[in-house]
This record gives sequence, C-alpha cells and structure tokens, in this order.
Amino acid sequence: MQSLEIKVNNVKCNGCAANIKNGLAVLGGIDDIEVDVDSGAVTINGADLDRPSITHKLSELGYPEAD
Repeated sequence: MQSLEIKVNNVKCNGCAANIKNGLAVLGGIDDIEVDVDSGAVTINGADLDRPSITHKLSELGYPEAD
C-alpha cells in the first residue's frame, strides 16, 4: 500500500473535506482519504496511486496543490 500526502489550498471546513473525499473516491486504487482542515493536508492511501491524476482532480474540485 502507498501513502501520499498533498497540501492543498482552500480547505476551510468539514464540508470542504467531504467534497475532497467524495471527489477523489471516484479515482481508482484509493482505499482511504484523510483531510486535515487546519493544515490543508490530504493524505491518500491505496495501491498504485497516480499523483498527477489526483492533483488534477483536486484542482478540478477547487483545491489546487499548495506551493
């Protein structure tokens, strides 16, 4: 199993966290998604995680990767 942490912008509440979890759930290979609202960290666990696809989906959802 792989683990990937991505810091993103615009995470302000638990509703944002739910949007991220629901939006990423459609991607293959993801077993678990955790969102830390305070830090904007999204931790994804799964097999064969494709970071470019995940960051693209996060951007589409309105949560671009933090610089």
